[in-house]
Amino acid sequence: MTIPLLICDDSNMARKQVARSLPEEWEAEITFAKNGLEALDAIRAGKGEIVFLDLTMPEMDGYGVLETVKNEGLKAMVIVISGDIQPEAQERVTALGALAFIKKTCQPG
Repeated sequence: MTIPLLICDDSNMARKQVARSLPEEWEAEITFAKNGLEALDAIRAGKGEIVFLDLTMPEMDGYGVLETVKNEGLKAMVIVISGDIQPEAQERVTALGALAFIKKTCQPG
């Protein structure tokens, strides 16, 4: 069974890094989004049952995506990936329905 998986981050390098880190045995159909608006379009189209979501992005941030997913009852299991998150932010994303939080590692260069 193929899993519709969405990776949403405004950094192309970060999107590629997340995709490369997925287990090889996952049968995933990967969709990429550069901002929250693109992510919501993909989720509504059924392309994001599992979502890896950055918080800080242009046009619509990760918080806006989480709020919309929750308010519209969209089917998406969201895992937040962010580099700089305060405990309050982690509590907020959890309250908005995120399943987990992964701290984004620093990228060289």
